[in-house]
Parts: sequence; C-alpha cells; structure tokens
Amino acid sequence: MDVQFKWIEFYTEFATKLMTYKNDRNELIQKIQNVYKAIRTKLPKLEKTGIPVDIDPFTVFGLFNKGITDKNRIRILNGIKKEFDVNAEVPDNFSGIPVLNNLMATFYGFEGDRETDDIDNLWTVFEAALQFAEGDTPDSRQSFIASYNKVLNQKCIRWNITMGLYWIRPYKFINLDSRNRKFLCDPENLSADIAAEVVVMKAVPTAEKYLDFGDKCKNALQKGIFEYKTFPELSYTAWITSKGEEESDKADSGKSKAAFLRWFAPVITALRDLGGSATPADVRKKIIENEQLSEEEIKATRGKSNVNKFENEVAFARSYLVKGGYIDNSVTGIWSLTEKGKTVEMTDELASDLFKSGVSDLVAKRNEKNNLGDADVETIHYWLYSPGEGAVIWDECCEKGIMAIGWDQIGDLNQYATKTEMKQAMKENIDPKSSYSMAAHATWQFANEIKPGDIVFAKKGRSTVIGKGVVISDYVFDESRDDNKNVRKVNWTHKGEWPHPGQAAMKTLTDITSYTDYVAKLNALFESDESDDVEEDEVIYPAYSKEKFLDEVYMDEASYNTLVGLVLNKKNVILQGAPGVGKTFAAKRLAYSIMKVKDPNRVMMVQFHQSYSYEDFIMGFRPSEKGFELKHGAFYNFCKSAEIDSENEYFFIIDEINRGNLSKIFGELFMLIESDKRGVELQLLYSDEKFSVPDNVYIIGMMNTADRSLAMLDYALRRRFAFYEMKPGFNSKGFLEYRVGLKSIRFDKLIQCVEQLNTAIAGDESLGEGFCIGHSYFCNVTDVSEQSLSAIVEYELIPLLREYWFDEPVKVKNWSDNLRSAIK
Repeated sequence: MDVQFKWIEFYTEFATKLMTYKNDRNELIQKIQNVYKAIRTKLPKLEKTGIPVDIDPFTVFGLFNKGITDKNRIRILNGIKKEFDVNAEVPDNFSGIPVLNNLMATFYGFEGDRETDDIDNLWTVFEAALQFAEGDTPDSRQSFIASYNKVLNQKCIRWNITMGLYWIRPYKFINLDSRNRKFLCDPENLSADIAAEVVVMKAVPTAEKYLDFGDKCKNALQKGIFEYKTFPELSYTAWITSKGEEESDKADSGKSKAAFLRWFAPVITALRDLGGSATPADVRKKIIENEQLSEEEIKATRGKSNVNKFENEVAFARSYLVKGGYIDNSVTGIWSLTEKGKTVEMTDELASDLFKSGVSDLVAKRNEKNNLGDADVETIHYWLYSPGEGAVIWDECCEKGIMAIGWDQIGDLNQYATKTEMKQAMKENIDPKSSYSMAAHATWQFANEIKPGDIVFAKKGRSTVIGKGVVISDYVFDESRDDNKNVRKVNWTHKGEWPHPGQAAMKTLTDITSYTDYVAKLNALFESDESDDVEEDEVIYPAYSKEKFLDEVYMDEASYNTLVGLVLNKKNVILQGAPGVGKTFAAKRLAYSIMKVKDPNRVMMVQFHQSYSYEDFIMGFRPSEKGFELKHGAFYNFCKSAEIDSENEYFFIIDEINRGNLSKIFGELFMLIESDKRGVELQLLYSDEKFSVPDNVYIIGMMNTADRSLAMLDYALRRRFAFYEMKPGFNSKGFLEYRVGLKSIRFDKLIQCVEQLNTAIAGDESLGEGFCIGHSYFCNVTDVSEQSLSAIVEYELIPLLREYWFDEPVKVKNWSDNLRSAIK
C-alpha cells in the first residue's frame, strides 16, 4: 500500500470497533479519556462543561482529523491503538485526509443546543453506512438514505458529514469538502457532467443525490484515463493540486493582486521625460499624457472613501521602485531617478520580480533566526481592539465573526514590506502633514503580527469591555466591503458589557501581552462565564532533542552530556565564559533539549542588573491605584506554575547573574534553591505564606568571566551552584562543518589567527582561558568578503583586545595587525 494511504486500514478497523459502543457510550467516553490521559494531553472541549455526557462516532474520528500537527495525530492514534486494541499499524502520513475546523469539531450541538435524538441519529447513520459499505443492497441503501436524510438538518451537520463517511469507509463514500469540490469543478479532472453538477451544488446534497453523485464519480474514475482510480486517490490528487495552487498563488501574487505593477515602467519613463526629477503631481500628469489615459481611468475611485485608484497605484509603484534602488526618496515631495533608474529597462518580468522581492524580504524578516532559540515557537498574544469609534461596527463583527480596521485608502496591507512604506502610503494618499506613526504601527500589527490562536478583547471607549474572542484566520483585504476592508476572522466567545479595569488605551489596536497583570485582570472578567472555551484548545509546541542542540550549538556530545548531568543533579548551574562562547545562545536550547519540547511556558529568562531586587524576584509592595499592594515577582510566579505541573521540568534562566546584588535578590531563597532543600517551606519576608522551590525547577545562570568590573559571586550562593566553563567551539564538529561549507580561504585564515590569539590569551597570567575569544563572533556569516570580515575584526575583536591589554599597547597593535593581515 502506498505510504499516503496507510491510514485507510487503521481508520477502517477503528470504525468497525467503534460500532460495538453504540449502546455503551459511557464506556466509550471513559476509553477516550483514558487515551488522552495516557498521552498526557488535555481532552478537547466536547461539551459546555468539558467532559461529554454523550458522543457520536464521527466526533470521535474528528478528535484526530482536525487542525493539529501530524505528530499529535500520531500520539492520539497510538493511544487509540492501545486502548481499543486496534491491530492495524498507526499511519504516519495524512496527506489528502479532510480535516475539521478546530472551532467546529463536533457533529452535534452542546447540551441545550441540540435535540434529544441528535446523537442517536448520528450513530444510526454510522451503522447504516458500515452496513451499506459491506453490501449495496436495496435494504442497506434505503436504510442509509433514511438515516442520512434524518441528520441532514441537525445543528452542526454540514459538508462535514461527507468527510465523516469518507473517514470510516473511504473507498465507498466520496468526500465533498471544499478542496474536493473545487477540484471536481474543473471538467478536465473528471468529466464535464460532473463539473457542471458540482458548480450548482450549493448545499449538502440529500442522500439520494449524494449516492448518485458518488456512483457517477466512481464510474468516471474507472472509465477515465486518470492516474487516480479511487476516492482516496482522487482526494490525494486534489490535495496535491491545492498545495501547488497555494504556492503558485504566493509566487504569482504580484500578478494576481498587485494591479499597480502596470505603473512601474510608466513612472520610470515619466521621470526620464521630466529630466530625471519631478514632483509626484508632475509625474502623474506626465504618465497620463504618455499613456493617453481616459478621463474614466484618471478619475476612477474605490471604496466608500473614494480613494483615487490611479494615484493610489502609482504611489505603490513608486514605493517598490524606491526599494529596488531605481528612485531616490531622500528629498520629501520630489521623486528622482538614481543612476540605476536612468538606465534600467523596466520589463513586466522585472516589475514582477521587484514585487516578489519585497514580499520575500518581509517573509525573511518574519522567519529571521532568533538568538534565543524561539523563532519557531508560536506563543499566544493578547490584543485590545476597538471595533470602530464608539464600537460602531461591533454588531457587524459579532454577526460575521470578524474584526476589522480601516485605512482602506492605502489598499491591501500585504503589499507593504515595512511600516515605513505603510506610513509613506498614508502620507501620499491621505494627508502629507500627518506623521501616521501610530496608524502605521496598528496596520502593520493587524496584517503581520496577529496570528490565529491569539486572544482579542474588544472595548468600547475607555471604560467598557464588550467582548472576548480568539483569532481564527490570517489577514485579508476584503474588496467587497464598503469600508473597514482590513479583516480577520474571530470566534467571539463572549459578548456583553464588563467594566474595564482602569482606563483602556485609546488606540484601535494594542498588543497587551507583556502586561501580564493587566491581561490577568481582563481574563478574570470572563472566568464565571462557562461558555469560555478558549483555554480548551491544545497548543502543540515544536519538538527538540539532544541531536538538535548539538546541530545548533557548537559543543561536542561529551561536553553536552556532562552539562546535562550537572543540571539534573545540582539543579542550579552557571554557564561561565568569555563573551562570544555562546552562553545566551545555548541557555534556552539546553532547557528545551532536556524538556524535549520548545514549550515557552516552562522556560523563563530574566536579566539581573544593579537595580534588580528581592521585590522584583520574589515579592514586594508596589504602588497601585489604591495605594500600595503586594505584588508577586518573576521567580515566585514561575515556581507556582511549576508546582501545578509537577511532572514536567521548568527552567528559570538568569542572564548576567553576577551583575545583581545576589544576597539582596535571593534573600531567604539561599537555602530553598539547594537541591536537597527543594520542597522545604520557609516563611517569606512580606507575607504570612510559607513558600518552597519545587523539585522540578532548574536554575541556569550566565556570567562573563571577562567582566573584571564585577565582584565575585557571594560565597553562600557560589556553593549552591555548579559552574560550567563554556569554551570556544572552533574545534567542534558543527563549527568545522560550517567552516568547510563556507569554502573561504580568507575565513579559514582568520579562524586560524583567532585560535593562535586564544593560545596567547590563555597563556597570559593576567587573563587566562576565561578570556578567550568565542566562536559566536563568526557564526551565521554568509558574506566572507574582505569588507564583511574586516567589520568583525575592526569593530568587535580589536576593541576587545584593547580592553584586555589596556596597559600593553604593543600587544594590541601586533595582534590587530595579525588579524587584519589574515583577511587580506
């Protein structure tokens, strides 16, 4: 069996086994709970109160056929295999299998929103489907038709019923999700008759029509010249096709969405005709003359705000020509051709490439590697949102399940690679005298920073909260709307009026994630509302491993094993070494490798400094609206979170640990952090509470041994930590492979010189190994030109040498000359 169809055997067997629970659903629910308990994952919300009182078989299948990662699907299926004694092999490829929307993952309404027989009816159609698949007899067909038509008008039954039937018997029942319907609309993919039938299929067909349509498709598959001969092969091909179309849409977005591409060449030509420099108005006038535009084209507007389409698109074109280096924008109100712009032949292909490069730059910025190792970790952000002035569009937002903002005058926000471009477009299309800094920040965040899964609090004015919801879509520019065309879909879980804690920000959109106390107060407004199901959604974080750590951090395996052993046994470890040995880079990755997952909720990083105090770390009194109140600090809150989740490791990372007044910061925690004192309770300074550091909390500190301005660590604290010296990783397997991959003699000579320099530093009595130059100065180098490497030498290495040998200028000069010579 092809790898992409391995799932069929498992799904088919599991469907058969599920049938035995038709009259024992309590046992089925218990088994499902056992599955999630075994894999240590929270059961998704299947009822208002959490645990379902009843369940149908299609919803059971929906547990692992919705928007979750393949890794999580496999975990659930492994649990099902064991709990339900399924003999078939657990599949590892789910390509082409239709999945449910996470927010509509049940085939029934919750209690109070469904009829008494709804779930029984679903079991009946499930049983009839299995019998019909075993033998298409008049009786089995009629039984299926009657049961299917009965559930067709039930709440929560849509096209998903065809998906459910396909899951349980994929060779018998065709899946009619949106992807398959779109695929079948093309006459070349099956037949003209079938395409015509799908085009007019506006609603889920009745059983008679569904079976008849399935029979027609099966006959066409068997008689046709297609490589796909079965429903699973058809669905897989539709899936492959849709993926290709998505990539094509992205690649061709300049052609399909960016109408302003047509103005790239006319802008260049107009500026040349005008002597190479002109005002925007003169450029537009010249374009009108050169292109012989009609009055209709010149005066065409769009949207309720009647933005001039021609002027708007010319402004977009100019923005990308500036980015491409063809127009200079250093003088406000004047467009001038650069030397490059004076000679370029602006073809359609070049214009398209310019647009794509702008989009690519944006994507690159979004995917830029994070030094802390969190670039691929998606965390939930919290947003405060105003649905129009005085919440004027709130009713529409609730009705359509959206959030929307204005600034329609600058068009699709995806066309801008930076906030600066958005700001410039606002100036050119709305008011050149305004700065638009706040507006551009809001539109940028709305288009680029909000993501599905984020939480939104809607407000009215500055004193009332009117709703809470979860974002469920990416950004779109909806041309069909009269105004507020910048849209995202939101599942508004709460609607009403609640008093806002204090005064809310006046802005349309504010990221409030970092204001943890504020977010907690807003969440508290909705705690008593049992309709809140946001917390039920499971968050799947990227896996991480020892192998991944060694691939990213230039450390050999033996050193890694030693370090992990220290962390697990001592529980408190300080990574020490000179700047550039990768302490910060390694810290979170070390924690993630031990946890085996990049869960940001279980790792916290703070940085000590001279003003950091016990009140910041543990607790203390802080000013508030009512005077002073006791506030918990970072380490206190972290320990409380770890205490609840005692089966998992938690890592508290302290950067620059030797810069703080450690006796003052740790206070009575000197004793509590010891590995053999974990769980021991001690009275805290500011409260009657007794506090302990949980056994599953590990502390990783970082300090620079080259920082001679700092005093040594307090001895009482020093004996409670293990100290691990991190050394330059020039000889590690990873760095050697990286170095070979660059294929640069210049780079090799520079590294050889640095290694010789480190030998001299290590042998210097006033310095030693703790002052050696680290490898991280040379990581992520893509440009190995003399100019690029010279920047590292002149502005990073030589200043360090001047600090090391401040009283030995001859040494500084000699080694500076050596480093410079290495890259010539």
